[in-house]
Amino acid sequence: MATIPYRIDVHHHIVPKEYLSSLADMRITTAGGVIFPKWNVQDSLKYMNQQNIATTLFSISAPGIYFGNSNKTNELARQCNDISARIIKDHPTRFGAFAVLPLPNIEASIYELERALDELKLDGVGLLSNIEGKYLGDPMFDEIFTELNRRNAVVFIHPNTPPEEKMPDVKFRGAMLEFVFDTTRAATNLVYGGAVRRFPNIKFILPHAGGTVPFLAWRISFGKKKLLNALKSFYYDTAVSGTNYALHSLKEFVDPSHILFGTDFPFLPEKMINDMILGLEQYTGFDKETRIMIERENALTLFPQLNQG
Repeated sequence: MATIPYRIDVHHHIVPKEYLSSLADMRITTAGGVIFPKWNVQDSLKYMNQQNIATTLFSISAPGIYFGNSNKTNELARQCNDISARIIKDHPTRFGAFAVLPLPNIEASIYELERALDELKLDGVGLLSNIEGKYLGDPMFDEIFTELNRRNAVVFIHPNTPPEEKMPDVKFRGAMLEFVFDTTRAATNLVYGGAVRRFPNIKFILPHAGGTVPFLAWRISFGKKKLLNALKSFYYDTAVSGTNYALHSLKEFVDPSHILFGTDFPFLPEKMINDMILGLEQYTGFDKETRIMIERENALTLFPQLNQG
C-alpha cells in the first residue's frame, strides 16, 4: 500500500530557464562553485512523490539576483516571483514559495515584498546571508526587517559566499565550507546586532542545520543565556545534515520544535539527498513522534496555510 505524501520540504529550489538565461548573460553558471542543475516543475513533483513529500516551499538559491545593476535586479525579482506564483497556481497543494527581493535597493525591495506577499500570496521571504559583504543584521536591512516584523513573516536564509576579494585562496568549492560559515556569520550578526531582539516577530530559518551554529553556540555566546536563547530562537532545517554528526549537535542544542525537514533539491545529487533522508529516518535520537514533528508538523506551525487537511 502506497504511503500518502506527508513531508513538508522547506529547503527546495527552483531554477527557471529565465533565471539561468539572465545569469548566463553575465557569464554566471554556478552557485558556490556548483554548476546549476537542470530543473523543471515535473522533476520536483517526481522527486517529491518518490520521497513522500506532500508540499515544498521553494526559493531562489545563491548567488541570488543582484550583480551590480539595480534595474536588472528589480526585473529579475519580479520575474522570479511571478514564476513562483504561477507554479503555485498550477499546483496549489504541492508548492509554496519564499519571495526573492531586489536587495540592496531597499525601496524596491519593500515594494516587491508587498507585491509578493499581498498580491501574489507567497508564503515568506528568502534572503541571502550577505549582499556584497553586508550581512543580515546590518542596520541597512532594518527598514526591510521592520516590515517583515509587522507581518510576522517567515524568512528563509540561504548562504552566499563572501565577496570574491574576501574568499580564501583554496581549491575547493565555496559551497563546501563557505556556505556553512556564511550562515553562521549571518546568524551571529543577527544576534549581536540586536535584530533578533528588535524584530521578535520574524521567524528565521537557518539552512543546513544552522551551518556551524549548534557546534559553536557556546563559543558564539560565551555561555551567556540571553545570547544562547537568541540562537535557539532560530529554526534549523535538515538539508545536507541527515548524519549522526550533524543531528547529534542539533538535537543537543535546539528544541525539536525548531527543526524542519529540508532536501536542497535539485542542487544535491538525488542519491545524496536520499542518504540524508534515510539518515534522518534512522537517527535514534528522535522517536517517531518527534520525527513526524520535524518532517511535517513544525512546518505547519509556521505555515498553517499549507495544511490541506
